[in-house]
Amino acid sequence: MKRRDFLKQTTFASGMFFVPQFLKAFEQIPTSAFNHKKVVIIQLKGGNDGLNTVVPFGNDIYHQQRKNIALHKNDLLKISDQVGLHKSLQPLQHLYDKGFVSIINNVGYPNPNLSHFRSTDIWQTASDSNEYLQNGWVGRYLDITNGKPTKAIEVDESLSLLLKGKTQNGLAVTDAKTLYNSLREPFYKNILKSQSDAHLNEHNLGYLYNTMIDAKSSATYIFEKTKTKSASNNYPKNVFGKQLKTISQFINSGLDTQVFYAGLSGFDTHANQPNTQARLLKSYAESIKVFVEDLEKNNTFNDVLILTFSEFGRRVKQNESQGTDHGAANNVFVIGKHLKKQGLYNDLPNLADLDANGNIKYKVDFREVYATILDKWLQVNDKAILNKQFSKLKFV
Repeated sequence: MKRRDFLKQTTFASGMFFVPQFLKAFEQIPTSAFNHKKVVIIQLKGGNDGLNTVVPFGNDIYHQQRKNIALHKNDLLKISDQVGLHKSLQPLQHLYDKGFVSIINNVGYPNPNLSHFRSTDIWQTASDSNEYLQNGWVGRYLDITNGKPTKAIEVDESLSLLLKGKTQNGLAVTDAKTLYNSLREPFYKNILKSQSDAHLNEHNLGYLYNTMIDAKSSATYIFEKTKTKSASNNYPKNVFGKQLKTISQFINSGLDTQVFYAGLSGFDTHANQPNTQARLLKSYAESIKVFVEDLEKNNTFNDVLILTFSEFGRRVKQNESQGTDHGAANNVFVIGKHLKKQGLYNDLPNLADLDANGNIKYKVDFREVYATILDKWLQVNDKAILNKQFSKLKFV
């Protein structure tokens, strides 16, 4: 059996993806001392409409371009004389009022790509729009720091490009018990006993054996570390709520993971946007509020930074289906207990100065956000991970 055939057939049908420690290309890189800071990355998948999330209700152009879907002052949560949050974000407003939220506007990149898949790849790899990378910026963070797979976890059944490095990958884990039990199945035990199989040459045996040992070790560590720690029962009963509940259990149990990744799908609102977005933002805000409260109760929120992004925003002008089409620059939410700049980090979009497609122009490169988190929060070499130097922001 060839190695790639084994991976195709067995990886990991249990919802896991592991790259073992046997790859030695970077073993001479000194291991960096990990600090205790953690980052929770959340993607609003599909392209959330930032203009109807952080709403410039005092802007006449906004109302002219969105005659049927514009949100009005009386239906918003006012955060200034000209700006309001979507009413579904009321749970988030409580965190905003405490100074736990910084909203960075006009975040994007040059020559934006309006494909969901390509733009997601750009955000996950931190590449230029015409550059195609095969590894994510979190994966490269693991490479540079010689991090174990448990240092970065995606709470999902499969691993995104974001957590795939050149020499090391993170883990995809839906929950600790499922991961642990899957590695105790007879199927996996039989693999570990298959070293005498004549169809496997020495190279494949070594790859197979080391992969499984590394997987089993990671699963045991996560399970043993988290099995005595339960999370709040107040999380919404949906997929996103379950993801954050799992992450809170991992954080509060003292797991050594530094980067977590989760996502909420459904934001591709070409039609019937008002109802769909209201429902999704409500799920997001309710889950985030419980998550933060869970961390605060366990005295772990001090060391957690939450980053929420979407692969792109929506076009300023509404379409004929009570929705919006793919756009460009968008807002990003940063949530933490000790932010240096709370509230609106910068100016809202200039709706009188759009690009040729009627989209919001970017003012902040998304990689400036990453560079800030890497340098100021995780305290690692951001240039080595992002492959070039980016300016730092001042939210942490």
